[in-house]
Amino acid sequence: MPKVATLAAVLAAGLSTQALAAGPDLTAIQTVVVIYAENRSFDNLYGAFPGANGLANATAAEFTQRDRDGTELKGLPPIWGGTSAGVAKGAVTAPVPLTQAQTAAYLSTFNHPYPVGALYGQVSSDPGNALGYTNHDLYHRFYENQMQIDGGKNDQFAAWADSGGMVMGYFPAGEADLPLWSWAKRFVLADNFYQGAFGGSFLNHQYLVCSCAPVYPNHGINPNEGGKNPTVSVVDPDGVHLKVSARSTPSVMDGPPVFELSGNLTPDFYAINTMQPPFPPSNNADAAETKVDPLNATTLPPQTATTIGDLLSAARVDWAWYAGAWGYALGHPPNSNIDNSNVPNFQTHHQPFNYFAAFDPATPQGKANRAAHLLDGGMDGAGFVAAIDAGHLPPVTFYKPQGNLNEHAGYTDVASGDTHIADLLKHLQASPQWAHMLVVVTYDENGGWWDHAAPPKADRFGPGSRIPTLIVSPFAKPGTVDHTFYDTTSILRFITHRWNLPTLAGIALRDQALAANGGPKLGDLTEALALPTAN
Repeated sequence: MPKVATLAAVLAAGLSTQALAAGPDLTAIQTVVVIYAENRSFDNLYGAFPGANGLANATAAEFTQRDRDGTELKGLPPIWGGTSAGVAKGAVTAPVPLTQAQTAAYLSTFNHPYPVGALYGQVSSDPGNALGYTNHDLYHRFYENQMQIDGGKNDQFAAWADSGGMVMGYFPAGEADLPLWSWAKRFVLADNFYQGAFGGSFLNHQYLVCSCAPVYPNHGINPNEGGKNPTVSVVDPDGVHLKVSARSTPSVMDGPPVFELSGNLTPDFYAINTMQPPFPPSNNADAAETKVDPLNATTLPPQTATTIGDLLSAARVDWAWYAGAWGYALGHPPNSNIDNSNVPNFQTHHQPFNYFAAFDPATPQGKANRAAHLLDGGMDGAGFVAAIDAGHLPPVTFYKPQGNLNEHAGYTDVASGDTHIADLLKHLQASPQWAHMLVVVTYDENGGWWDHAAPPKADRFGPGSRIPTLIVSPFAKPGTVDHTFYDTTSILRFITHRWNLPTLAGIALRDQALAANGGPKLGDLTEALALPTAN
């Protein structure tokens, strides 16, 4: 534990009490806005960004992919099922989707990252802009992410993927193609920012609000009599690798991996892969979206861990989670133009506070909490934009775009979400609150896309792969690529420091684990800001 300098020690060292108190004046930031997009690694979107640690910095050892037995691949495996496999109904696919055989003919000739547009160039002299296409989704699960990272070598992304060589694709984007690039060039792009937890959206949304993994009570047994139990992952003794089934092909070149069981829970009953909220909107709700089936194996019982919302409310700091199409989802039956369709493609597991007992609509306090803090962002974010324009955002504001605007592979494209978020930034910059605002635009996780940077070793839950993050503010250091080490919990760190809140247990645990493993210290975003000095 670091030593705290006493006043006597400072004076003995010849320093003044003013020097002791000097530091950035965090009160200059009065509104924090977090925009949480989906499923892109840093190299996937910003690998060509000038001055960033991108593709040009990756060595052959960092991008060469290896087979499941550790031998170097002579070429990348095909995209299993082709580029449109698993793409949601109504999503915008390429004019000529590629078959598995067509991808094999291209990918088997090299073993390195490649521009996604080059895939489509195999069948068309004018492949168009791949940023506007919905492509094959990729594994982005807890154990699979760790197996792909392979102890920091990042050399088994293809080996442990259900999408084959798709994982090595990137978009050689620029300002003309990706509207957020111009914002990154004018403000701050963080190129050393990692997803808070290994795996997918469900767990990383939990890390955004509580820096913790959800728990399943009663040792993995459904607490409701007659309920079905969730699936428990079958894991090797190292606690990192899933047990590979005897039915799995030995080589990645012959097929995607098959595991004994990649389940929703760890063997000690932490919920790590997608489970459904216990309150509406939920895929396990009834047709009227009034109650959720607690007997369903994928319903997560209400959680009671402390969240950043709890800390803010206790300190009397207002806050809100704006979800795009929240009102729409509450008014429509689950799976009825909500999940797996194009508009709005509302994702119930992207709403982390809806998993907590404090938001139980059946209780008076829970109902009041929902009304105060879980707000409708409106279709296409119209409700959120209205609050921005009116200057009515609470001091801490989270915004989750609806599914077709969140950039997630498998059911939407990059361009639509990027355009939407860039438009939000224009509104935020014109807002009455802009002069004292900090906006963080980040992604929940890498979505299974390869990235060359090795995550630092910390605790058993993360951090996972590197993700893009923009820091936009009147106080942002203009035109800066910030190399400070951050992860998703850095957002919570800033909020905690700004409003003098207690430290969440998960943040303390991560700091201890990083220190124990000789890792870097996590930043709290102030490194990207030029704030006035506190008096």
